[in-house]
Amino acid sequence: MKIKFILFFFVITWLALLTRVFSLSIESHTKYARLSQRNTIRYEEIAPVRGEIVDNHNRPIAINKLGFKISLAPQLSSKKRKKELIEAVNLLVKLLPSLDRKKIMKNYKKKESFYNHNFIDVVPFIDYKSIMPVYSILNLRTNIHVRPAPKRFYPYRNIAAHMIGYVAHANKKEIDKDSSLDLIGFTGKTGLEKYYNSYLQGKAGERKIQVNANNQEVTEITHKNPEEDTKLTLTMDMQLEKYITSLFKGKVGAIIVMNVDGSILAAGSFPNYDLNIFVNGMSYKMYDGLSSSLEHPFTNKLTHGLYPPGSTIKPMLGLVYLTNGVKSNDKVYCSGSIPLGKRVFRCWKKYGHKETNMVKAIRESCDVYFYEGSLKVGIRKMSQRLLRYNLGHKTGIDLPNEFIGVVPSREWKRKKYNQSWNKGETLNTSIGQGYFLVTPLQIAQQTALIATGKLPTPHFASMIGNKHYKEISRDVLSPEEKARLPIIRRGMYDVCNVLHGTAFHHINSNITIAGKTGTAQVIGIKQDIKKRKLEHELSYYNRSHAWFTTYGPYKHPQYVVMAMVEHGGHGGHAAGSIVSDIYNKLLELGYIKK
Repeated sequence: MKIKFILFFFVITWLALLTRVFSLSIESHTKYARLSQRNTIRYEEIAPVRGEIVDNHNRPIAINKLGFKISLAPQLSSKKRKKELIEAVNLLVKLLPSLDRKKIMKNYKKKESFYNHNFIDVVPFIDYKSIMPVYSILNLRTNIHVRPAPKRFYPYRNIAAHMIGYVAHANKKEIDKDSSLDLIGFTGKTGLEKYYNSYLQGKAGERKIQVNANNQEVTEITHKNPEEDTKLTLTMDMQLEKYITSLFKGKVGAIIVMNVDGSILAAGSFPNYDLNIFVNGMSYKMYDGLSSSLEHPFTNKLTHGLYPPGSTIKPMLGLVYLTNGVKSNDKVYCSGSIPLGKRVFRCWKKYGHKETNMVKAIRESCDVYFYEGSLKVGIRKMSQRLLRYNLGHKTGIDLPNEFIGVVPSREWKRKKYNQSWNKGETLNTSIGQGYFLVTPLQIAQQTALIATGKLPTPHFASMIGNKHYKEISRDVLSPEEKARLPIIRRGMYDVCNVLHGTAFHHINSNITIAGKTGTAQVIGIKQDIKKRKLEHELSYYNRSHAWFTTYGPYKHPQYVVMAMVEHGGHGGHAAGSIVSDIYNKLLELGYIKK
């Protein structure tokens, strides 16, 4: 029995050994052959050149400056090759005195690894003029590589900065999401550069090369070019952009010039900043100064600025009223205030507007008329309709992280504060105050809705490569609402063209426009104050935000022009001349035919 057991054990052991030998010599041949090939074949990715951004006249907005990057061979820190590393760095600093020795060594050691067989970038960019006198010398060194490396440049510097955005070094989080950024190095951080980043950056190419035992290139086996030439053409006109920037000098706020189909001709958020400082890098002192400014230059106020809309909301609410039991000729007597419980809600005009119908209420911005209408219609219908008009939602613009604002309602307040709604808040909502918050872009979109009856999707892109951007307009109004639009439009016409219109004395446009002013308070006014201070009597940060949103020409709307000046006081006074000048410029440039 013992002999049988020994024989059985002997046979099993040899079978196991034979199976292992077969696995190593036959089955694993392919695997080890592949590993062996890796020792002689090297794959190098080729970074694509980022696509250019141009305006509607093909003027360059974001381009690439020609330059080079310098790389050193890997594994030079070993005892045997450390002398090579020191000699290579000394040569670079000698030939290019502007380079920092410590920075070169730091960049090298950051990516140096026994497992890394690729050249290590130590100088990410050096301009063409600096490198050309020494290029041939560096190119003869086998442990130094000099390769083309374009750098982003913004010729218009601060013009339309928040819209265009900028590129900067990709961080670890961004690289983890997109591994190609480890090769490319830069990525879009804000604006259109970020929104269209995956398109603009293109796709990497690849070289398959044979190397010897010293990891030196012997021959190139295959070469696949990167996918680039990813040009982005915008609807913007940089000549007009420069003009609106000059009009807003010294002011804080936002402005937009938009075709009623949603294509944006010009837009700005102020103050702005030079985009190139983010590509080149800035000092901590400069960054702290910009980030701590009370004027918030880093904030794109067009999409990220949230403000009470003030009276600019009245045309939309007027449409809600007209389709919920209020007739256009129904008159409300405005004595200058309306009592509600223990409070008195005042009109901006101390002694009131007397008998007022819808058109007059929009023309002269009568608060009491809208107070009374809100009590008749109620907050539920007001908020539901405004949400359907797309307030409280993103406009859909091709910019990242757009804010949605707040359309207040009972449900919203209960969810936000766990508190019940009161009628006084309905009155505040009716004049665009209280919890109500919008972005300037939302008001421009609503103005286009009033002008045409359709809700456009704002956009900056005209062509993505050779493909046209698909414009989208939606029907959000019922047939009944569309039938009431002429009444609202008439009121907005009167604002700009009829005596007592809130913008009448501030318009100098050479074409007929329609619009609505707004004076959005930033501080409450106590009940016991009998005489209200005028806007210019208040300290700067206590003054109201000034709105003026318009469309023109009145009979055949083509463009919406909206301006919002932070702490500008009265909308017509602060923004009337700005808007008028822009319409005159549109005439001059041929966008509007008189």
